[in-house]
Amino acid sequence: MVSQAKTLGKPGKPPIFPAMSPENTPNPADLPADPDAELRDRLADAMVSEAAFEGWSRAALQAVSRQLELPAGEADRLFPGGAIGVLTYVSERADQRTVADMEKEGVSSLKIRDRIKNAVRIRLERHAGNREAARRALALLSLPFNAPLAMRLLYRTVDAMWYAAGDTSTDFNFYTKRATLAGVYSSTLLYWLNDRSPGSEASWGFLDRRIDDVMKIEKLKSQVKSWTGQGKGSGVRTASRR
Repeated sequence: MVSQAKTLGKPGKPPIFPAMSPENTPNPADLPADPDAELRDRLADAMVSEAAFEGWSRAALQAVSRQLELPAGEADRLFPGGAIGVLTYVSERADQRTVADMEKEGVSSLKIRDRIKNAVRIRLERHAGNREAARRALALLSLPFNAPLAMRLLYRTVDAMWYAAGDTSTDFNFYTKRATLAGVYSSTLLYWLNDRSPGSEASWGFLDRRIDDVMKIEKLKSQVKSWTGQGKGSGVRTASRR
């Protein structure tokens, strides 16, 4: 599978993939290394732990700064956007790590539905962090004035999953695939937050059912198009063969 991690940019930086756009963009591998990467990661990790109790707040960021014995103003220098900036960084970093893990595990031999299922599981199991911190993050992002950021972060997550799964579509399927996965991922995330089953097995069963539902709909759409003569050459038919 062709490496995709380098196409996602760096956490906390402007998105490499513009929202809902398949166009190519400059390679972020050519960007200079971040000299503060290690310290920024340490602060972000500590913030995830603190946010489970204090939320993604200014108070939590200040508490973390004291824990790490950072100089006054250092947290603001690392994250000019404050606590919401840390949250953005954590989410984008999780996207990158999900892609990297997908590449390491070599999913190219799997069916598309299984690649996507693996991507969602990896994102939640390994990189969603503390459940309570994730719950508080969703509460913050659900506020009306954070709606644009919430949509951007969700888009980046599902876009990363599709690229890790090997998606190369540039037609209308590019948009429909991401919109569909956004619904699957969001509903599975909400289920996972309240799941207390061993190994979160109930969540993975829920995920399987959601993907099955999507595949049934895509198969029906393909059949309808073939019946009406609109499906010739259409990429939608590929869904029925997975």
